Amino acid sequence: MENCQFTLVIPSLNPDEKLLSTVSAAVEAGIDDILLVDDGSAAESRRYFRELADTYPQVTLLSHQENRGKGAALKTAFAYFLENRSGRFGVVTADGDGQHRMEDVLACAQEMMRGEPAVVLGCRDFGLEKVPPRSRFGNRATSLVFRLFFQMKLSDTQTGLRAIPAVYLEALMEAKGTRYEYETNMLILLGERNIPYREVTIETLYFDDNRASHFRPVRDSLRVYGLILKYAANSLASAGVDLLAFYLLGLFVFHGSGRLAVLGATVCARMLSLVVNFSLNRRFVFENNASRLEAFARYVCLAVPVMLISWLAVYGISCLAAGTGSLGRTLIKLPVDTALFLVSFRVQRKWVFRGKEREAA
Repeated sequence: MENCQFTLVIPSLNPDEKLLSTVSAAVEAGIDDILLVDDGSAAESRRYFRELADTYPQVTLLSHQENRGKGAALKTAFAYFLENRSGRFGVVTADGDGQHRMEDVLACAQEMMRGEPAVVLGCRDFGLEKVPPRSRFGNRATSLVFRLFFQMKLSDTQTGLRAIPAVYLEALMEAKGTRYEYETNMLILLGERNIPYREVTIETLYFDDNRASHFRPVRDSLRVYGLILKYAANSLASAGVDLLAFYLLGLFVFHGSGRLAVLGATVCARMLSLVVNFSLNRRFVFENNASRLEAFARYVCLAVPVMLISWLAVYGISCLAAGTGSLGRTLIKLPVDTALFLVSFRVQRKWVFRGKEREAA
């Protein structure tokens, strides 16, 4: 590639000959700057890194003494790039196991440098039969989560092929995580910081049912979904408080199915769950450097209309389903509040718990 303006970043752990082929293909394609990160590989695998560094002047080898995770390896490369490659447009991250063709690497790089700077994601087609079931299910589930919770339409949430302009690298290095969850948190940060992104379709390649992957399904999935799981846990806890209080208040205090009875039970239950949800979200989920009073005031401004909408919806549906008691109204309230939660979540993330840095971003 003539006048190469980007740096190829390849993090690797315990590689085999595929790493040699990947780097060789990159050099043959004209890529003149490659940051190769040894993420604490075993002694028998280190020879591949030494061989590549000795063979190709285009390769700069960065090493971790012990395994720190793919996210940490990427951050190491990004920090090195920002300090030593000031004249380049950005980086392209790729895996060293041969799953990314150099044609696709170059296509993502060219798209990154075309027009307004934007992060470019190399996206695979998960509808193909050759895609391993666990990869297909994982991507579809995560894509649904991103669409519902973060209003981001992503075709491939697991792609390691990403072209990132230098202007956005420092911001994306702030994403939490040192292992696979870092790549997911990086995508979330794109939405939070309003960083533009585009997608490029790439060839879908898997070898030996993807058995060479270092992804640990249970442990790493918990890391990847950690943020979302905390959101869900807090919401379930608050919803449980709300529903239980709504049921007990309807049973012992606000008798009947009239508007005032439903309103009274809704208000009292929601005020209790409001305090619980605010406290849990502020402490365990949202990063927030605004004052507690400011955040709580915003939270109340959101909670009141949500509460009124919940009341009107439950009352309206109860009137259509004549004769519903406390249990019936509670069952109606469950799907109503589930839908409202998705809206409330988005507003909390973007406004209620928005700190000073997010306001300025």
